[in-house]
Amino acid sequence: MLEPVRSSVLFRGRWVQVDEEEWPDAGTWEVFKPKDAAAVLPVTPDGDVLLIRQFRAGARSLIEEIPAGLLDVEGEDPPSCAARELLEETGFRHTSLEPLVALHLSPGSSSELVHLFVARTEPHPEREPEEGIEVIRRSFDGAVADARAGRIDDAKSVLALLLADARMAAG
Repeated sequence: MLEPVRSSVLFRGRWVQVDEEEWPDAGTWEVFKPKDAAAVLPVTPDGDVLLIRQFRAGARSLIEEIPAGLLDVEGEDPPSCAARELLEETGFRHTSLEPLVALHLSPGSSSELVHLFVARTEPHPEREPEEGIEVIRRSFDGAVADARAGRIDDAKSVLALLLADARMAAG
């Protein structure tokens, strides 16, 4: 992995750090360093997807997205984080969890790596979702069509839907 020739912390918060880094032949950059994250596309036994709607301060609005969260529990790996977030945010447990991809959503300014998964769920939730979260049950095909048409504006959710659709089409 490449490293900068110089780095200094400009800001350190609870969930994020911002560093100023100097790179040979690339100059000085401010790099946003949040904790990495895991996100999961839940698919029910009857083929519906579970999306959530919650307020997101950065977007300044309610966002429809797949369950996701930061890798902020000591020793927790991405699959465990995805399973935890699925249960906390939808009330559903998974019966299987399959990795889709790990990717950088904004590598020009952020170090964040997001691990995407697709999960098969139990038929019914075992608990209520976290406060402030609305669970939206939709047909898989309808959600994919909305992702393709730009009606879902969360990048990780669009990617998870399109990758899962391609994987299912390939058999």
